[in-house]
Amino acid sequence: MRKTFLMGVAAAALLAAGAASAADLKFAPGQDSKFNWKSYDDFKAAHADLKGEQMTIFGPWRGEDEAFFRSILAYFTEATGVDAKYSSSENYEQQIVIDTQAGSPPNIAILPQPGLLADLAGKGFLTPLGDETSAWVKENYGAGDSWVGYGTYKGKDGKEAFYAFPYKADVKSLVWYVPENFKEAGYKVPTTMEELHALTDQIVKDGGVPWCIGLGSGGATGWPATDWIEDIMLRQQKPDVYDKWTTNEVKFTDPAVVAAVEEFGSFAKNEKYVSGGVAAVAATDFRDSPKGLFGVPPKCYLHHQASFIPSFFPEGTKLGQDADFFYMPTYAAHADLGKPVLGAGTLVTVTKDSKAARAFVEFLKTPIAHEVWMAQSSFLTPYKGVNTAAYANDQMKREGEILTTATTFRFDGSDLMPGKIGAGAFWTGMVDFVGGKSAEDTAKEIQGAWDAIK
Repeated sequence: MRKTFLMGVAAAALLAAGAASAADLKFAPGQDSKFNWKSYDDFKAAHADLKGEQMTIFGPWRGEDEAFFRSILAYFTEATGVDAKYSSSENYEQQIVIDTQAGSPPNIAILPQPGLLADLAGKGFLTPLGDETSAWVKENYGAGDSWVGYGTYKGKDGKEAFYAFPYKADVKSLVWYVPENFKEAGYKVPTTMEELHALTDQIVKDGGVPWCIGLGSGGATGWPATDWIEDIMLRQQKPDVYDKWTTNEVKFTDPAVVAAVEEFGSFAKNEKYVSGGVAAVAATDFRDSPKGLFGVPPKCYLHHQASFIPSFFPEGTKLGQDADFFYMPTYAAHADLGKPVLGAGTLVTVTKDSKAARAFVEFLKTPIAHEVWMAQSSFLTPYKGVNTAAYANDQMKREGEILTTATTFRFDGSDLMPGKIGAGAFWTGMVDFVGGKSAEDTAKEIQGAWDAIK
């Protein structure tokens, strides 16, 4: 996803395909009770007939994440005897289109873009995973209906089917703070958006500054504000309104969207609410923005950002002690909307059908296929059947619980919009908005750019 890339996924050269080896098993089967080894043993017994089969996987993971994924793949190859090879590319979105159109696709393609996968399905390049797998996801994943929706597309025949299995997710609906600062000031973590507004006002009343907000990101300046709008939309409107907004059925000029922009403005355009004043919002780089939490005295008490942001905290910061987070709360006035979560995720598809490819999808239904990565780093799952004690740290465990208890999960809206909007007019519109333009005029500007797309 575009934002995920901007948030620090390093570029590297094309990775050579390589097979996972049984010798690479990160944790010895049966030796640590936090792992569900029975799921591994049962899978192994059911797929012993695959020895000698070959399988290729193409995905987005490179660098450290590639190493983590290979550690998962090693368990699959050990259990089945399949010769599985994984590769990636810096331009993996374009590469999978080229490979499928050329008639040389991998057996498995893993992508974080539902829109791109829907396009591949419509051209007949994906293999349906079946109603049984769809039902399994619905039953076993937090916000299962949401995940099924993101994996269901129309095929070349125009009929809908389930094509994409969700594996690995990210959470954006987080607010970061410093526990010591809260304790000294006597503040409590808000559980509703109304309480968050009240806390914001209380911090000002006490002589402090509530928020650090930074929209700077070079040529992508403005994107952090889109996360705010998306989170607010999910807390003020039903999921179908959000979905229609990302496809232009609900316009940016719709009162629902304008209200969300104005709500963001109630935080970002109040001189007393933001560190450095309103002028600093667009001028501050998003990587530098959270540093105000750690000032003495603190320059701010709250920072809204995704789970990646600790990478930019001061060196040596201990999560859970020096810094912590809470779920961005919902409105008591909109309690009927449940517990929505904004985030991202990768989706596993079969692009060249084979017994090994089908077995790999079945492997992803085992807790062990999640727990081994959970125990390392950078992996969250909405799978309710995993042992959360397997997470490498408490932060990841709590973020994972946000996913498993969610009632609605939605991908980043701007990533679902056309590039000229989600990675263009929406970003620049947010900069104009904090610069003084009204929510209505900002919405008209963005909608005009969308209407101009032919």
